[in-house]
Amino acid sequence: MNHLADFADSESEVRYYCRQIPNLFVKANGSLVWDAEGTEFIDFLAGCGALNYGHNHPKIKSALLDYLHADGIGCALDLHTGAKLAFIRAFRDIVLSPAGMNYRMQFTGPTGANAVEAALKLARKHTGRTNIVAFTNAFHGMSLGALSATGSNRAREGLQGCLDGVVRLAFDGYHGAGPSDLERFAAMAEDPSGGIDPIAAIIVETVQGEGGLNLASKEWLRSLREVATRLGALLIVDDIQAGCGRSGRFFSFQDAAIAPDMVCLAKSLSGGGLPMSLLLIDPSIDTWRPGEHNGTFRGNNLAFVTARAALELWSGSDFLAEIAIRSAMLDRWLKDLCVRYPRTITRKKGIGMMAGFECCSPALARDISQEAFKRRLLLELCGPRDEVVKILAPLNIDLSVFREGLTRLAAAVDAVALEDAKKPDLAA
Repeated sequence: MNHLADFADSESEVRYYCRQIPNLFVKANGSLVWDAEGTEFIDFLAGCGALNYGHNHPKIKSALLDYLHADGIGCALDLHTGAKLAFIRAFRDIVLSPAGMNYRMQFTGPTGANAVEAALKLARKHTGRTNIVAFTNAFHGMSLGALSATGSNRAREGLQGCLDGVVRLAFDGYHGAGPSDLERFAAMAEDPSGGIDPIAAIIVETVQGEGGLNLASKEWLRSLREVATRLGALLIVDDIQAGCGRSGRFFSFQDAAIAPDMVCLAKSLSGGGLPMSLLLIDPSIDTWRPGEHNGTFRGNNLAFVTARAALELWSGSDFLAEIAIRSAMLDRWLKDLCVRYPRTITRKKGIGMMAGFECCSPALARDISQEAFKRRLLLELCGPRDEVVKILAPLNIDLSVFREGLTRLAAAVDAVALEDAKKPDLAA
């Protein structure tokens, strides 16, 4: 790996994923990735959820190439373009209207954190309040506003003095937390002596991706919606990782039948891994002045093109059915794995194609990840201590490739469990 010295000498110390996976990757198609040595890997990382449709999906790639060959506009600020209009119409007609949703679209910049920043800023502007409610194990981004709502001490390290204006509550299931905890908080916020300043917004992930695949119940989400309305606060759903089909529906909150005031989308929104984010805003709170929140790259027309092509996959019922087949397959596999390795695995976590398993220790999770890599499988860990093995295979992964990937992961678990069983039981 003679490329490592070049990266180490020239790239910042902040680099992360490449330290765990040092290969030089040069080609990818569907759910497969190849390095410069020609080694083929199965991809259960999928750009950390930015490649829900896999690498170089033929329809998405073709749409982009056609646009480039026709000298389509690449960057146009927020000017009207044909590419943007086509995306807006497709998103409205394929996603919003069939779900009975009415949102305005704000193109906030290239990253999910941009959408979160815009949502928090608009909430504070619209309500005239400062406080934001966020949850344990939340992850909303690494810029200061988004980071203030993020729960991870590792992410917040060294910046605590800059990260104020947030009230931290227990996420659903956190040490037994549930709707009654939300009710207690609402009572405190309404009590003149409760010590809670007025709340501008509540921001939540229905599935906490980086926080450990923690899944909020429908009951809890409905209670959260009621509490936000009761307090005059806006409800923001961060669907950056859980959206675009990961949970089984386009939006992760649809089965709970709640209506957020704002929804943050990014990652797989563009369909092909191009940077794009979107803030959906209830028209009644769209109180921005023209130009009050802007950015050069809020008009990534190449991403509009690929996003429009990706939405075509959702125009019928077949795509949802295919996600359901793979979700059921993964769920069965996880349940069986938990039964077979009770000393290694604590429980399965997540939902749909955003799932995985919690290990009995972070060390076991790390060993499983390393063993999986030896078997040419790419994945990552999550959770407060990196104790959860996360499976983020593309939603349309070929079933035979999916089975092979799960077989490799099972072999990695088996190898780690076998070594762990050889260790003396200190509790005996």
